[in-house]
Amino acid sequence: MKIGFFQFAPEFSKRRENLKAVADALTNVSLDLLVLPELFNTGYLFTAKQDLIELAEPVPGPTTLFLQQITERKQMFIVHGIAERHQDKFYNSAVLLGPDGVRAVYRKAHLFLEEKLYFAPGDTPFKVHQIGNAKIGILVCFDYWFTEAVRQLALQGAQIICHPSNLVLPGYGQQVTRVRAMENRIFWALCNRTGKDSREGRELNFTGESQIVSPKGEILAKANQLETSLQIVEIDPKAADDKRITPMNDLFKDRRTDLYQEDMHNEAQ
Repeated sequence: MKIGFFQFAPEFSKRRENLKAVADALTNVSLDLLVLPELFNTGYLFTAKQDLIELAEPVPGPTTLFLQQITERKQMFIVHGIAERHQDKFYNSAVLLGPDGVRAVYRKAHLFLEEKLYFAPGDTPFKVHQIGNAKIGILVCFDYWFTEAVRQLALQGAQIICHPSNLVLPGYGQQVTRVRAMENRIFWALCNRTGKDSREGRELNFTGESQIVSPKGEILAKANQLETSLQIVEIDPKAADDKRITPMNDLFKDRRTDLYQEDMHNEAQ
């Protein structure tokens, strides 16, 4: 199975240009699964609710319909970030698209900084999706900090985590997601963005360094901080089904669920 990421610098509010950048990058390549950045079609730095009123879309909508033409033509799957409008709420979402259309929508559960001012927290469960011979889970950016979210997907059989991101904390996302891949024995496809958003006296610089990591924590592909980069690697998703750390230790079978508390926060109170 060929999986990849397309790291680039989306321009704020310029949906047409951002979609064209993706289409151009895919012109002469073939792959099975592509991950795009968080909010790749709009840019990230919202400064007022009016931004979302003007830029958010329903799913299906213009962005998904455009990308579906690519998935149909190339018989592939795309996981991409989007500002979603749904029932008078706005969500920082990720969409799984296939040749037959929208397969799933995941809404970011753990909102970061000012996202809490503009987006509703996600209301979709952490769920695994079958695409061809692979099982994938979806998280969006800051979700990676929460071990419970990743473990839920891994316990459901996820072999690949697709992770659209707009990371701004240097080094954290790249290091932590590598650890998450190792501690769950799964592949991890992190697609971050590059460049910066500057609006109304505010500026955010994004850290790039998108990467694909193996279940053993090996970096299979990695972009640098600044470059526009499409990278594709071939993997065997079934490698993520082997949870053995040593001949006598299985990562999941050795779990001591009899000692784990369901909600440690509530127990502490």
